Amino acid sequence: MRKTLVPGEQVIVTTRPQPRKLAGAAVAFVLAPALAAFASAWVIRGGAARVAPALGRQWTPWLVTACVLAAAAVWLGYCLPRLLRWQGTRYTLTSQRMVARYGLLNRRDQQVNLVSVRNLTVHESLLQRLVRSGNISLETGHQGMVTFRDVPEVARFRDFILDAIGELPDDSGSQPGGATYYPAGAFPEDMREGGRDDR
Repeated sequence: MRKTLVPGEQVIVTTRPQPRKLAGAAVAFVLAPALAAFASAWVIRGGAARVAPALGRQWTPWLVTACVLAAAAVWLGYCLPRLLRWQGTRYTLTSQRMVARYGLLNRRDQQVNLVSVRNLTVHESLLQRLVRSGNISLETGHQGMVTFRDVPEVARFRDFILDAIGELPDDSGSQPGGATYYPAGAFPEDMREGGRDDR
């Protein structure tokens, strides 16, 4: 992230989503080998042969291998993708923008310039409130609504965003089209009618 900062921009905080969505993957990571071991022991003790007499002792190695492969399939097909998806997601707040990066191999970036934020909304479900996370939605004029999901310590993160917005430079002197507004009597002397008098 630091390589893509514009001059004068500073990183305030970088975080990942709350890992609550990894709960199912964690349970599967533990249960899959436990069930595979139980099923393998049941097969080795002749349980499969009693249920289906056609599955004699010659099928035992194949059935045990199938149990191990089933556990590996759960690990590789269910647990690993969710872990990589969480690992590859980062939320970065800088002094000028909010950036979300998704993915490790196929990367997708989403960013919102803080100067364009018109409204900030925090939504927390009951489960999110228990783990102190939440969804932060930033409403902008041209992008509509951009939502960053499962932000940890959502209250503190919201305060960081509001502080960063409050510290943005004041552009009250600028008008659409790049014109600058000068109050009465503050017009630069060398730009007044007749220019500067150097006598």
